[in-house]
Amino acid sequence: MPSVSSYFIKKGIKAGAKKLKLEEKKIEESRQIIDSFARKFSKLPKNCKVEKIQIEGIYAEWILNNQTKEDKVILYLHGGGYGYCSAETHRSLAARIMMEAGVKVLMPEYRLAPEHPFPAAIEDTIMIYRWLLKQGYDSSNIIFAGDSAGGGLSVSATLELRDLSESLPAALVCLSPWVDLTSSGVSYRENREKDPYLVEELVRKTAQAYAADESLDNRLISPVFADFSGFPPMFIQVGSIEILLSDAELLANKARQAGVEVHLKVWEGKWHVWQISNKLPEAKKAVKEIGNFVRQFSHY
Repeated sequence: MPSVSSYFIKKGIKAGAKKLKLEEKKIEESRQIIDSFARKFSKLPKNCKVEKIQIEGIYAEWILNNQTKEDKVILYLHGGGYGYCSAETHRSLAARIMMEAGVKVLMPEYRLAPEHPFPAAIEDTIMIYRWLLKQGYDSSNIIFAGDSAGGGLSVSATLELRDLSESLPAALVCLSPWVDLTSSGVSYRENREKDPYLVEELVRKTAQAYAADESLDNRLISPVFADFSGFPPMFIQVGSIEILLSDAELLANKARQAGVEVHLKVWEGKWHVWQISNKLPEAKKAVKEIGNFVRQFSHY
């Protein structure tokens, strides 16, 4: 049963989304609004350190403390529809995952659409991954993680690496992954009135901005249409009332059909990327589950 806090936070999110009306604004304008809001209200856990770096022209942040393991890393890819968000919006979530997992996090600010449409985000992710390998990290000690578009990006980048016959990350952690940019799933209709945050119009707008001249069913844009043979284990969390519920379920089913080890949990009454709300009891539990998955993983 959802917590009392969940009820009030959901109401606040719904009111805020209705007021902002991001679907009616230009992506570039909305991006600035979202980042400005995050700078005011985002807080880091205690005993957390952020180290800013540049990796071949891409800004990134190491998030760690004095207890994180030196030879292991979570490559965290922030969400935001491939057009919004940054380290500002996701630093707190990445830090809480770091604390629970005991593994340092590297979070890059990959290029965003519409200025940099597909395949820019995938190219940047693969470049960062190869950079980690050059720094001496073994692929078996690297986990890809991400929320929403970042979850989809982690899957698409792994697809590309597999097709290039390169080493793959040890596992994927996908929070409310956006993996079907065609919006074909039933939850887009069934949860339309329940989702307090995402609206189908905004999802379709950002999907088209990212895809540009490419088809939305391109398997690197909508990886739910891909074959996942040879993939590493997947850990997936999704909310029962979000319009992207079908994305997560379709991804899990397709991966299982290909023989992939999949851990899928649907959180009752939860919305899109609820894990980012650090005052929400269910967010704390969800992040703890992510940490447990990372900690129990064989190479960790």
